[in-house]
Formats: sequence, structure tokens, C-alpha cells
Amino acid sequence: MKANRSYTLVVVSLFASLTAVGAFIKIPLPFVPFSLQILFVFLAGSLLGSRRGVQSILVYVLSGLAGLPVFTQGGGIGYVLQPTFGYLIGFTLAAFVVGRMTERSKNPKVLTFVTANLVGVAIVYIAGVSYLYLALNTWMGIETSWSHVVMVGFVYGIGGDLILSVVAGGMAVRLRRVIAPPAGFPAKRADARPDRLIGE
Repeated sequence: MKANRSYTLVVVSLFASLTAVGAFIKIPLPFVPFSLQILFVFLAGSLLGSRRGVQSILVYVLSGLAGLPVFTQGGGIGYVLQPTFGYLIGFTLAAFVVGRMTERSKNPKVLTFVTANLVGVAIVYIAGVSYLYLALNTWMGIETSWSHVVMVGFVYGIGGDLILSVVAGGMAVRLRRVIAPPAGFPAKRADARPDRLIGE
């Protein structure tokens, strides 16, 4: 159990940190900057599974809300009022769903990961665009149509995120055996193999 806790602490902290780094690798766009965060969200779900994947994103989000400047536009509890906060909600949900979809496969291929990532993209944008519309038209007092919100919150960034979905799928296949649990890590199934324990 000690190895289990140590492994979880290391990988959850690692992907929380990588997601934070991804926030600073960005292209400024109106309202919603394009960043590499979603790449690490996909990898967290694919490599760590649903439970640890969502834990890593939650650590990242909660660290930002606690005041650490790890988001694309800073940090602090007031960030929940930022129009882009919905994307952070989407990241958390996407990490869980990607992890759930990929951990069900005994031998996931690139197509498995890419398919899960595409579902993750849909989740991120549904949450992000909806929150963006709500934020602009309510507490920010900026009357904005759905067409404009879809343009700045979806159209501007979807192309790059689709590419990252494919890139993350290829990376996940290669990294899956590298980011492996320690020897003696408890298995849930009698037939589980070490290289299949990630995400369980």
C-alpha cells in the first residue's frame, strides 16, 4: 500500500505540474487563449486512468484557486468569475472520461486513445463555451450572441486541439509503459499484467 500511495502522489503531482506548464505555452486569442494544457489533460487520463487522471487535474485547479498563478491568466478564488473557467471544469471532466474510456481496454491502440481524446475535446468545449456565454452575458455585462461565443470559444481553438488529440494519442501508446507503477503494485485482477495496471 505504501508503494501505491507513493506512486499516486508522484504521478498526480507530475501531471498537475505539467498542466500548469502547459498554461504558459499559449497563443493569445480574444477571451480564450490557445494553450497546451489540453495535451496534458489527455495524457493524464490516458496514462493514469480515470481516478488518478482527475485527481491530477483537480490538484492543478485547486492550486490555482488557492492563489498560485498557474492558470493562463493568473490564479485566485476570483478566477471562477473568469469567462474561461468553464474550460477548467471541462478539463476535469475530460480527464475522467478519457481515463475511463481507455482503461477499459486491455491493450489500447492509438485509435483507442485518439477516440477518447476526441470525446474529451467535445466535453471541454461544451463546458467551456457554455460557461463563456454565461459569464459574458451575466456578471461581465457584455451582451454577446451564441454565434460570437462559438467563434471565439470554439472555432478559433478547435483546429489546434484536434491536432493535439492525435498527438496525445500517439504519445500515450509510447509513454504507457514508461510511466508504470512500481514493482509490487497491487493488482485488482488476477490476470492483470504490470504494463496494464496504469489507471487501475
